[in-house]
Amino acid sequence: MRMVRNVLHAKQNIKEMAENYLLLNGNKFYYDEITEYSFRNSIELNGYEAKTLEFCRDWLNGVQEFPIQTSGSTGTPKLINLTRQQLEASALKTIKLLGLLPGDKMLICLNTEYIAGMMMLARGFLGEMQMTIVEPIANPLKLVPDGELFDFASFVPMQMQKILQDTPVHIPMLNHMKGILLGGAPVNFTLQRELQHLTVPVYHTYGMTETASHVALRLLNGPNAADYYDALDNISLSLDTRGCLTINGDVTNNELIITNDLVELLTPTRFRWIGRVDNTINSGGVKVQSEIVEVAVAEAMADREPMPRFFVTSQPDELLGERVILVMEGEPFSEEEEKDLKTRLKTLLKKFERPKKYYYSPAFSETATGKVSRPRTMRKLGLEVH
Repeated sequence: MRMVRNVLHAKQNIKEMAENYLLLNGNKFYYDEITEYSFRNSIELNGYEAKTLEFCRDWLNGVQEFPIQTSGSTGTPKLINLTRQQLEASALKTIKLLGLLPGDKMLICLNTEYIAGMMMLARGFLGEMQMTIVEPIANPLKLVPDGELFDFASFVPMQMQKILQDTPVHIPMLNHMKGILLGGAPVNFTLQRELQHLTVPVYHTYGMTETASHVALRLLNGPNAADYYDALDNISLSLDTRGCLTINGDVTNNELIITNDLVELLTPTRFRWIGRVDNTINSGGVKVQSEIVEVAVAEAMADREPMPRFFVTSQPDELLGERVILVMEGEPFSEEEEKDLKTRLKTLLKKFERPKKYYYSPAFSETATGKVSRPRTMRKLGLEVH
């Protein structure tokens, strides 16, 4: 009897794979042909499409371990291995939280060679959702047919900002969704303000490659918007001696992950993010957190359209040890504009927190996932990287 049940189950799986498909750059690929990779000789694929389908093939064939490269936004990219069990545990948490159901439509527009995009594929397969995959460009909705609706999507903040600023006609499409994830970079002051016009819940994610994507979420819009992150199910949080967050759970293979993120632990499952410990600047014996200065800079430039990208870092200083500097993207401000910004920052920051020097870069260097690479940008400007 058990053998008969197994045979019937196998036949059902084969039938489902023959019927199920995903859309990749407008082309339909059935799961059974992905499993066999039989399309390789019959259709021309670009490098991104081939890499995406290779992951899909491995997933459908039950591969148990996946090599994944970290983004390299704060250091040298490295290759790590995550188990299928970790990816499944992470995917199921998001599916449950957002109330996603079999047959729901999801848009995948993040780079599938990195954890954020890979996890979108894993969620799609595990949740039995209909996946539409497009290239991870600045405004991915330009690649989606008019009138197409989705139940779920994930973007990096830059993509969301481009969508809202360049194609507001897509706002009804966004509001149709059950939930949207934003991750991979901070959400700036301008985007935070623009998100308040959306009715769909938008969550800022906290996580990393080593935790198989996000382990905590912060609601960005609506009446319940928060300035803190809530951990997902079965995630244990604590602090190390530096005040940095540590994470343990099924998504980490029950191994302790020690981060470099300074946080305020509000409850065992809730925290407020302060900044990275390696972004702490010691200026004249006073510790300055660059992320706090960045919030003030964003507030001071809130009425500037468009607001340039920027970051706060430090330079060696003979007297202070380190001095705070501001690096902005684009054309240099005029003397009057700089003076106005400095005046505004005087009311928002203490003396040692205020940037002592402003630098301008025509274009920031970025990682493969679209994050700003501070070290490479500074080297381009001939500045010492601390």
